[in-house]
Amino acid sequence: MQEFISVWVRDPRIQKEDFWHAYMDYEICVHTNSLAFTKKSSCVRRRYSEFVWLRQKLQDNALLLVHLPELPPKNPFFSLNNARQISARMEGLRHFLEEIVRSPVLLSDSCLHLFLQSQLSVRKIEACAEGRSRYTVAQAIQNSGSRAQRFGSDENIQEEGETDSE
Repeated sequence: MQEFISVWVRDPRIQKEDFWHAYMDYEICVHTNSLAFTKKSSCVRRRYSEFVWLRQKLQDNALLLVHLPELPPKNPFFSLNNARQISARMEGLRHFLEEIVRSPVLLSDSCLHLFLQSQLSVRKIEACAEGRSRYTVAQAIQNSGSRAQRFGSDENIQEEGETDSE
């Protein structure tokens, strides 16, 4: 059976932080039979700024070994109510992820797997990938489907970060 990795970016939702601030996030779903993935099927929600973080992190980790695809450009006039802009952005994000998962070098990056298959924030992804959490990458991914958030409290990461620097 041939290996496959399918990625979807769908279900845009407006998230309100407060009366004046809102952002759009997207559901990212992965379905695969690849041995590179801990879970064969998963869905998480991510916003555009997290994709920007992921691209930079992958670039830093891969050094000059891989040329990363571009993200859809940041649009200062992006409207949360413009269906055409939202659709174009989702298509660009999907294309970005499809290109990323085709690269064996990038596919070996823990941050990519945590981004695609865990509910962890960017800060907690970094801590986990750097070994500054009480759980492994595999544990974070396996437990992301459960409602109980056993992992990654801000206090644990803070404490562990302080311990590492002493």
